[in-house]
Amino acid sequence: MRQNYMMLRGVQLASSKLFRTSSQRGYRLLMLLVLALLSVPVLAQERAVTGTVKESDGTPLPGVTVQIKGTTRGTNTDGTGVYRINVPENATLIFSFIGKTNQEVAVGNQNTVDVILADDSKSLQEVVVIGYGTQRRQDLTGSIASVSAEDFQKGNIVNPEQLVAGKIAGVNITPSSGQPGGGSQIRIRGGSSLNASNDPLIVLDGVPLDNSGITGASNALSFINPQDIETFTVLKDASAAAIYGSRAANGVILITTKKGRSGDKLRVSFSTLGSVSTPIKYLPVLSGDEFRTLVNERGNATQRALLGTANTDWQQLIYRNAFSTDNNLSVTGTALNIPYRVSVGYLNQQGILKTSEFGRTSASIGLTPRFFDNNLRVDLNLKGTIIRNRFADQGAIGAAVAFDPTQPVYSNTELYGGFYESIDPATNAPRTLAVRNPLGLLEQREDRSTARRSIGNLQLDYRLPFLTDLRANLNLAYDISDSDGTIFVPREAASNFNRQGINNIYSQKRYNTTLESYLNYVKDLTGINSRIDITAGYSEQYFRREQPTYPDVNVIGTVINPAGTPSDPKNRLRSYFGRVNYSLRNRYLLTATLRADGSSRFSPENRWGIFPSAAIAWNIKEEPFLANARTLSALKLRLGYGVTGQQDVLNDYPYLARYTFSDPTAQYQLGNTFIQTLRPEGYDRDIRWEETATYNAAVDYAFLEGRISGTIELYQKNTSNLLSVIPVPAGSNLTNQILTNVGSLRNRGIEFAINTTPVRGEGINWDLGFNVTYNQNEITRLAKVPNPNDQGVLVGGIAGGVGNTIQIHTVGYPTFSYYVYRQVYNENGRPIEGLYEDRNADGRITPDDRYRYKFPAPLVFLGLSSQLTYRDFNVGFTMRGNFGNYVYNNVLSSRTSYANFTSSQGFLANVVPGIYNTAFANPQYFSDYYLENASFVRMDNINLGYNVGRIINNRANLRLTGNIQNAFVITKYTGLDPEVAGGIDNNIYPRPRIFALGLNLDF
Repeated sequence: MRQNYMMLRGVQLASSKLFRTSSQRGYRLLMLLVLALLSVPVLAQERAVTGTVKESDGTPLPGVTVQIKGTTRGTNTDGTGVYRINVPENATLIFSFIGKTNQEVAVGNQNTVDVILADDSKSLQEVVVIGYGTQRRQDLTGSIASVSAEDFQKGNIVNPEQLVAGKIAGVNITPSSGQPGGGSQIRIRGGSSLNASNDPLIVLDGVPLDNSGITGASNALSFINPQDIETFTVLKDASAAAIYGSRAANGVILITTKKGRSGDKLRVSFSTLGSVSTPIKYLPVLSGDEFRTLVNERGNATQRALLGTANTDWQQLIYRNAFSTDNNLSVTGTALNIPYRVSVGYLNQQGILKTSEFGRTSASIGLTPRFFDNNLRVDLNLKGTIIRNRFADQGAIGAAVAFDPTQPVYSNTELYGGFYESIDPATNAPRTLAVRNPLGLLEQREDRSTARRSIGNLQLDYRLPFLTDLRANLNLAYDISDSDGTIFVPREAASNFNRQGINNIYSQKRYNTTLESYLNYVKDLTGINSRIDITAGYSEQYFRREQPTYPDVNVIGTVINPAGTPSDPKNRLRSYFGRVNYSLRNRYLLTATLRADGSSRFSPENRWGIFPSAAIAWNIKEEPFLANARTLSALKLRLGYGVTGQQDVLNDYPYLARYTFSDPTAQYQLGNTFIQTLRPEGYDRDIRWEETATYNAAVDYAFLEGRISGTIELYQKNTSNLLSVIPVPAGSNLTNQILTNVGSLRNRGIEFAINTTPVRGEGINWDLGFNVTYNQNEITRLAKVPNPNDQGVLVGGIAGGVGNTIQIHTVGYPTFSYYVYRQVYNENGRPIEGLYEDRNADGRITPDDRYRYKFPAPLVFLGLSSQLTYRDFNVGFTMRGNFGNYVYNNVLSSRTSYANFTSSQGFLANVVPGIYNTAFANPQYFSDYYLENASFVRMDNINLGYNVGRIINNRANLRLTGNIQNAFVITKYTGLDPEVAGGIDNNIYPRPRIFALGLNLDF
């Protein structure tokens, strides 16, 4: 090659001289011929090779370096993961990308070389996002888990938390219902409180968000578009989370959104997803014919006369196949040396319950410029979202189970909008206690809301030129929202007939601001093989809510209840924090954190809380005695302890003596004038921080160059000064129950996680992940003065009766344990009505015979994920399971007695087939017969993808996807769904099965 090149260059120089002499044209032809002949061996040795580089889930990977081995020649993949390069004979290509395992491929006689780059456990997320900064993964001492975009759940994902369901050990995410836009209950290593919040702190691009809900929105997190999220990081133990102090008792979730990168070329990505949601099953109830037979057998003549002739399936009438679409467009690149990303999204999601609908329009802008030789890093994030909801009357779900199936949908009259209703013949008005027409409840109610939210921050990070190891960081952030809504029910609707309809409005505004500043000093002390990382800072957050009140008005304008007193509550948090990370020889690690928090929710005497933590780690693999252990890639031992706080209590002024205006319906009459009174509220002057101390021990491991990796963790969380609502003796305060610090609570458990790559080769990659968590919860104290005879605090209200509860908090038992009678059965295994075990042997059945049995939280929960990619195809799934959790089936307890149609109230209500087994004359709400094992295994997601390749004259890459969500559930639970947050199943909005098809275009 070198000889050919020199000859070619010589001929070119000679020919250039010849061309200057016009009289020697004959030599031109001769030289051109020689040039052509000499060029043949050079050109013949090179040819073009093209291909696509993808991630393990089949997503094209831009920016990959493609280099010819042994040379400096190379190229990069474009925005769609495609590359093109000229290679010599017998060339080998090296594919490399940060966070991925390098791959070498011998070209041979191939013209197309497609590659899948697998994650590299040694370099993946080498720098990890933590509280107030980043840290090298090798230096971590706390329990931190991260999930990146390529490993997120796929399909019709509406809310951020759904992206990581089943993906992280110790994190249990339970959807609250199937309501469109509805949220989830997130628990990190179990709940730490009884009456304060158990939700983790969410930090979005450095902005700590308000945990409380927004009026007019079913879920505060639904304002965040999941398509904008890059990573989801969970700080699970106190060593990792204590830097957030008073808001970290339930763990911290750090959400980082996608950003532009320096040097990025213009990339445009468009995705669209269409889906259909279908009801999975209906609650078993008696059909019209079955109900007629039962009433004719068991009812009297009056009740039989109420029967109709129809066979109406009310559940079929209120549910539907629902359609949704999710469209997103993003533009990423660099303009004027400023990396940027701009995105817009539009989601419209119908609910399977008729009239329910959720719409979201979102936009975001991210700028990440660098100035002054990269010493000043600017991170500007602006996000705005508008949500439009129509809320269905979910009372229709219970009504569809209870309404008489022998009656028609419509009455063939104009009364009550034409819907059939149970009418009192004496007044021709709807019976007050009768079940309302389920379809009428839905179609005669317009409950609409519009909620707007904007979240933004400007973060400046400056490396001081006179001390380059020191950085100063300033973060200015806001989180504002406002919402308004209307509720309209026509005057002819039976549901509100007596008050002649509803025509109400509501609104709310929130203003939250954050100012945070810290200094960070990082220094490699090469002389002693050490590294120090020191952070010290200040934080201030301000929360304000404007809650106006409006009169309760009917359709004709009559004020049913006057407007109450508007409120404008505020609270502040002021904090000082510091952290030291020390590494010796990259083997021995120490982290110490201290945060001091002051909250306006507590009195000046108790306002400040101190939250320390410390952790050590040993990188055993870095020891000389394991230097030659090639099978072992990583081995680290971690130990940690820390204290976090809780101040998310029920109101902003629990320590203040205060008066509130009485309700408009509770005024005092003086003559002909009604006057609102001032009512003293109960308070606790000495209320203070709830504190959670956490112990953590863990082993991180990796084998076979990271193809097998994971962690094993043991933890214990002890919550003291428990914020709880407890009864107080009469006359000792201005209320019969008060929020105070009393008692303690313990969670302890073990987590195991393993991630493997069983198959890795040219064009094929299989990733498999599994995690399992065992968590045991126990109340260890529940009174300021322990009383062994105290039964505990009754909680868990149920439908049926007035003020009935089915759960209890008791020392020595898990929170929300069920408090029931032990049912006695006959020789045929059928429950005997009213006959329970006399547990105290006093010869009679009293409330003292109730016992604590089972609980709603799972003892064990697990997740299993798989992703297989073969050339242009990929297929994967995510499966979740809960075990040891029980549910109180309130639907059955309300509908398995003949009292549903044998009462003297003048109407009939349906029952469930379980009545044939119980034959109860009256409801037996407190029987343990209605407690059911709700353990389950759920196939959360099945996904399939195909990379079509280049289209539109090679300008874009097309990828097609298909998903099935909630594909199947394996369980013994007889209700609609075994996954019930709180453990009481009282006609929840059912979760649908979702089929989705998607298209992704990358330009």
